[in-house]
Amino acid sequence: MKMFLFKRKILTAAVCLLLAAGMFYVVNHPAIVGAAAAARQLPIYCVQRDQKVLSISFDAAWGNEDTQMLIDILGKYKIKATFFVVGEWVDKYPESVKALHDAGHEVMNHSNTHAHMSQLSKDEIIADVEACNDKIEAVTGVRPTLIRPPYGEYDDNVITAIRSIGMEPIQWDVDSLDWKDLSAPEITKRVTGKVQPGSIVLFHNAALHTPEALPGIIETLLQDGYTFVPISEIILPQPYTIDHTGRQLPA
Repeated sequence: MKMFLFKRKILTAAVCLLLAAGMFYVVNHPAIVGAAAAARQLPIYCVQRDQKVLSISFDAAWGNEDTQMLIDILGKYKIKATFFVVGEWVDKYPESVKALHDAGHEVMNHSNTHAHMSQLSKDEIIADVEACNDKIEAVTGVRPTLIRPPYGEYDDNVITAIRSIGMEPIQWDVDSLDWKDLSAPEITKRVTGKVQPGSIVLFHNAALHTPEALPGIIETLLQDGYTFVPISEIILPQPYTIDHTGRQLPA
């Protein structure tokens, strides 16, 4: 019995010693521990900006009833936005893709088939993205440099695959929730209440009340001193870092 208690004390002491050594390592090597914790690959959700500047974006995957109306509203306020379009949407509505480009808006990639990219291999992701790039370039003459993964879904494989072909994955930090068919006042209150310098706002080109809400949102933010720019103009060039929230920062 005494031998058992003696061995138990030795084991307890050894465990305590290992825990103490681990704590010592964390305290004295925070950069290494932090690097391990930060290893997850993230897209850009927003950008650190001192000035009141933001980007508004629209995902286009299915309907097309309101696209021209959105172009007209944005044109009225001389605002350029970023439209993320699906390759199959380009197939159906090439005239709308051209109209977006001709109006000065960015036409970027939202995948070719709106697949769940986290379920695809790296090669399948690249093939899907490049197929959409080819379609957009054929209509606009400009090859996309940005992509928004469908459903906002991603993992390390998705982000690594996208960046391996020189493209930047983009999310958002302000979701209008227009896809939930919120009323125009609800959309307006939600967006204007959440925007901050460097924000990227998500809308959809075929949401029920977005055209009704958009003028009020734009006017409120303009009165608050904000400037609207396309996403390619709000994100930072290399070198940069991305914090754990997805905020892009200067390196």
